Amino acid sequence: QVLSHNLYTVLCIPHDPVALEEHFRDDDDGPVSSQGYMPYLNKYILDKVEEGAFVKENFDELCWTLTAKKNYKPDRNGNSVISHQDAFRLWCLFNFLSEDKYPLVMVPDEVEYLLKKICTAMNVELNSCELDDYLSQEAQGQAGLTVWQFLDMVNSGRFLRGIEQEAVSMAVEEVYQEIIEDVLKQAGYLWKKGQLRRNWSERWFTLKPSVLSYYMSEERKEKKGSIALDKHCCVEVLPDRDGKRCMFCVKTPSRTYEMSASDTRQRQEWTLAIQTAIRLQAEGKKSLHKDLKQKRREQREQREQRKAAKEEETQRLKQLQEEKEKKLQELELLKEAQRQAEILLQEEEQRRRQQHEEMQRTLKIQLQEAEQARASMQAEMELKEAEAERQRKRILELEDMQERLQEALQQEVKARQDEESVRYAQARLLAEEEEKLKQLMKLQKEQEEYIIKTQREKQVLKQEMENKNKCLEEAQKQLEEVRVNRQ
Repeated sequence: QVLSHNLYTVLCIPHDPVALEEHFRDDDDGPVSSQGYMPYLNKYILDKVEEGAFVKENFDELCWTLTAKKNYKPDRNGNSVISHQDAFRLWCLFNFLSEDKYPLVMVPDEVEYLLKKICTAMNVELNSCELDDYLSQEAQGQAGLTVWQFLDMVNSGRFLRGIEQEAVSMAVEEVYQEIIEDVLKQAGYLWKKGQLRRNWSERWFTLKPSVLSYYMSEERKEKKGSIALDKHCCVEVLPDRDGKRCMFCVKTPSRTYEMSASDTRQRQEWTLAIQTAIRLQAEGKKSLHKDLKQKRREQREQREQRKAAKEEETQRLKQLQEEKEKKLQELELLKEAQRQAEILLQEEEQRRRQQHEEMQRTLKIQLQEAEQARASMQAEMELKEAEAERQRKRILELEDMQERLQEALQQEVKARQDEESVRYAQARLLAEEEEKLKQLMKLQKEQEEYIIKTQREKQVLKQEMENKNKCLEEAQKQLEEVRVNRQ
């Protein structure tokens, strides 16, 4: 009931306290759970909220009150760097700059951005290296820092060492006004020319994207007026006149406002800030820092995409390198296998060449032996032929002698016994000659058979040589194919 009543109050939603008490009356259902309260929160509170009907800071203070008491732990000894109010403003800044998902975390880039803006407001430089070391330790295993880790980090004084609490408070307030309250130009005094009396009055001005407000003093208790800014407005620099210098004017569709700054630099800052506000109105943007936050987020996403693409490219290059190394290894293995094959081929070719040479030598020796055998056979045949010629001559002589003997026998009857013995001797000699003739014919036949056998062996040897030559040619063709395949 208390929570709902406070939410109704800060969100400016009309409600009936009696109905609220009736809805959450005490009964036997036990305490209300978070899941049980959510339907009521959505239906009766959040659905009735009207944008611009409530003060955002009051709602933020209520949420801060609900969460800080349990989670925020400042230094008990009073040595905190920031005050409770500054912690609340940093909590609001964290909620604005955190990612749009639960649980809320602020990525390291946004943490660095916020701390740099605070340090810039104090004219000090942030130690980025020390911040990176801290974030790498604290944000390890998660997407960023939670709000309580962030407040502990700031409250520890690690990055705001040696700076007074008042300076820190002023810097936090300045950044809070710039980012949360959309103050495009930090408030300051300007001289403004009146519309009716046309006199110059010093006013305290504050610039937001849609309005340029001015007050009597910097306490902003009495508001004197405001200038609504839209895309039809413009700002122009004016020449010095009426004793005023560094003049400029803001032109709206209904009126022109003339103002004077203290110096040229201040005039340039105000004109640039007002031009920025008019540009935001023309682009339909309500907050400069929401746009900047979105751009930073898009840049981070693009950076992450580039990083992922680079990692993917690196991984792909690594895979290609591994594949290249693997292919190189395979190529080396192939080269080694090729070298081994070449060595084996050379050895095989050397062995075949040696076998071929050995076979040629053997064939040459066999041919020489065959030639020698043929020559010896021819010589032997010539001898046999000479012997046969001598035998034929001898036969002729014997025949001649027989004729003479017959003549002698006819002439010499008395020497019959001698003739008979001569005849007997002649018959024996003829038998021996016949036997010798048979042997000669046998030798001639053997010689012819040997010549035929030699010719057959020569033909077989020639066929073997042709087969060997064919095998050698096939081996050379295979070797050529191996070389072609290798290339």
